[in-house]
Amino acid sequence: MDIASLTGIISGLILIITAILIGGDVQTFFNVPGMMIVIGGSLAATLITFQFDDVKSAFKAAIFVFSSSKDDSNDMVSTMVELCTLSRRQGIVALSKLEIESDFLKKACNLIADGSKEDMMRDTLNIEIESMKQRHFIIQDVFKKMGLYAPSFGMIGTLIGLVQMLTRLNNPETVGPSMAVALLTTFYGSLLASLIFNPIAGKLRARTLTEVINLEIIFEGAASIIQDNNPMLVYEKLSSYVPTKKRRAMQQKMMKR
Repeated sequence: MDIASLTGIISGLILIITAILIGGDVQTFFNVPGMMIVIGGSLAATLITFQFDDVKSAFKAAIFVFSSSKDDSNDMVSTMVELCTLSRRQGIVALSKLEIESDFLKKACNLIADGSKEDMMRDTLNIEIESMKQRHFIIQDVFKKMGLYAPSFGMIGTLIGLVQMLTRLNNPETVGPSMAVALLTTFYGSLLASLIFNPIAGKLRARTLTEVINLEIIFEGAASIIQDNNPMLVYEKLSSYVPTKKRRAMQQKMMKR
C-alpha cells in the first residue's frame, strides 16, 4: 500500500475540515446540488473527451496508486544478474523455462532463448516501452483533464447560484445564504482539482517513470546477456539506473523453474 498517497489525502482533508470547524459549521459547506454540478459535470466532460475504456482504466490505475507500493529498481537489477548467471551456467534456453510474472521480462527471456539478434530484440522491446508510455500518458491525461474541468464546473455552479440569487433580491435576507451556496461549487471544484485529480495524475506520472526505469533495466540486462557479459559487469552496468545512495550490494535471487 502506498502510505504517502493515503497520508497526503487524509491529512489534507483533516486540515481543511479542521479549518472549517474553527471558523464555523461543516454543514454550511455541504450542498448536494453543487456537488452534483461539479462531480457530474466533470465526469460527463471526461467521458466526452475520452473513450469509456480509457476512463475505466484510469480509475483502476488510481486504485492501484493507493493499493500497491512502488517497485524497487534494486530488485530488478538483482533479477537480471541472476538471469545472467543462469544463462552462463545452463545456457540461454533455460531462460524460456522460468516462471516469470512480468510480461515484459518474459518476452525478453523468450527472445534471448530463441536466439534473436540484438538489433531485433532492441527494436521489439523498445516498441513495448513506447507503447506502455502512450497507454500511461492517456491514463494520466484523464486526471489532468478532470483537474481542469472540476474548477470550470465549479464556476458554472457559482453562476447558476448567482442567477438564482438575483431572482430573489426582493427578499434581502436570502441574499447572504444564497451567495454562500453559490460560492460552494467553486470551492468543490478547486478542492477536487487540488487534492484529488491533479495529485493522482502526478502520482501516476511518477509511477510511470519508475516503471520505465525498470523496463530499461530489463532491456539493458537482456542486451548484456546476449553479449555474454559476466554477472559482475551486468550488475555494474544496471546499478547505474539506481541512485548511488539507494544501491544495494550485488545479490542474486533464485528464480523458480
